[in-house]
Amino acid sequence: MKSVALYNLGCKVNSYEMDVMRQMLQEKGYRIVSFDEAADIYIVNTCTVTNIADRKSRQMLHRARQLNPDAVVVAVGCYVQTGREAVEEDSGIDLAIGNNRKKDIVPILEEYLEKRQERAGAGDKTLQGSTILDIGHTYDYEEMQLKRTAEHTRAYIKIQDGCNQFCSYCAIPYARGRVRSRRMEDILEEIQGLVRAGYREVVLTGIHISSYGIDFGESPQEAGQASEADDGQERKGAAYADVRQERGCAAGADDRPIEKKRQPRYDGHSRLTDLVERIHEVSGLERIRLGSLEPRIITPETARRLAALPKLCPHFHLSLQSGCDATLKRMNRHYTAGEYYKSVEILRRYFREPAITTDVIVGFPGETEEEFACTREFLEKVRFYEMHVFKYSRRAGTAADSMPDQIPEPVKASRSAELIAMRERQSWEFRRRYIGKEAEVLLEETREIDGGTYCIGHTKDYVKVAVDVTDRAEGDVPAINTLAKVRVRDFLTEEILM
Repeated sequence: MKSVALYNLGCKVNSYEMDVMRQMLQEKGYRIVSFDEAADIYIVNTCTVTNIADRKSRQMLHRARQLNPDAVVVAVGCYVQTGREAVEEDSGIDLAIGNNRKKDIVPILEEYLEKRQERAGAGDKTLQGSTILDIGHTYDYEEMQLKRTAEHTRAYIKIQDGCNQFCSYCAIPYARGRVRSRRMEDILEEIQGLVRAGYREVVLTGIHISSYGIDFGESPQEAGQASEADDGQERKGAAYADVRQERGCAAGADDRPIEKKRQPRYDGHSRLTDLVERIHEVSGLERIRLGSLEPRIITPETARRLAALPKLCPHFHLSLQSGCDATLKRMNRHYTAGEYYKSVEILRRYFREPAITTDVIVGFPGETEEEFACTREFLEKVRFYEMHVFKYSRRAGTAADSMPDQIPEPVKASRSAELIAMRERQSWEFRRRYIGKEAEVLLEETREIDGGTYCIGHTKDYVKVAVDVTDRAEGDVPAINTLAKVRVRDFLTEEILM
């Protein structure tokens, strides 16, 4: 049977889908080899979230061609979906498969291989257009079932696809389409199978998991959908012009509601919370962790329901992007800094010292020094456990791409460095609170550090902790994929407690 080398780029949804594609190929008899080896087929699961992601996708596809000029090189996923013309013109790519067709990787590949000789030189990379769908008008969830992953303790579970938000800087709605939710029964079946296979923790992931279920029981066009016309292209220029006079906003001071065009209502009842409650009933599962959340989903009722679930990890990733209301409005985010802070306060009311993490973009078009200072002050006010800091990346076709006052790269780099330094300090301050306390750790791996041997895992709020087993007898070493009680003494490294 032919050998296949796989390479994955991008988010946890991509990782999940790559795990399923690997699983399907193996079940069909394909031999999986390292990407650095000569293979008959190379499959690159691409990403398009930034220009760097696009470039990395192209680099890996071209690297595959260099590794074996006679191999079949397959581009899959988001870069294919948004860059179809470039993909079809790229001589290094033989076959292109868009999103919502990954579940069909085996039959598509086999059809291509069967027709390869007769189609030699024809340049048909999409099997007459059948391998790339019109994702903006696709309303069916692409059902997959994961049986195993490369990790042995934690499994990522995809619960939905697509996004209706149309943030002005983001190309993902064009790559992933509109919100499509997975049936609860299918999610539960997958988790039950993974628990039987030994997994102790699941992480619910998707493109916009807070929108889970908004498409149930309604026509796709009515399910909270923010259309491209309404929240995308029409906001080019207007989103910027509306707020030119709002510079220098005080962090969290302006609580005026911003425009919300046909956005889902977060009124305390959440299909996502319903799902988490059902997952909590799965016997043998120890932990449930949530992926990135929309801040507006955090209401007192939602927090109360989640806090009643002992298996739920008190680790909440609330995407922020900016702490300045003027910047948030140009980004077409659907909340103010004040509303975001209220969500954080609700979580801290219902959970004891929860881990709050976030994303921040620096150098968004028109971000003045005053606006950046506003964001910096807001970040200090919230006190995050972790912050993922990104420099704004222009994406063709998005509203922000045509905005005036694009920020020079050196300014972006300076602001990024400043927030990264803040992130390191705040993260250390959060983790140091564990010193002298007992922590429950799900052990995931054994590692050698500075001559010592340690079993390492994470607490429920995702703090990394090590158990020193250097001088222990073999029978006294705790098993991987088990829970251990640890009295934390100090930092082992900058990022690991012990």
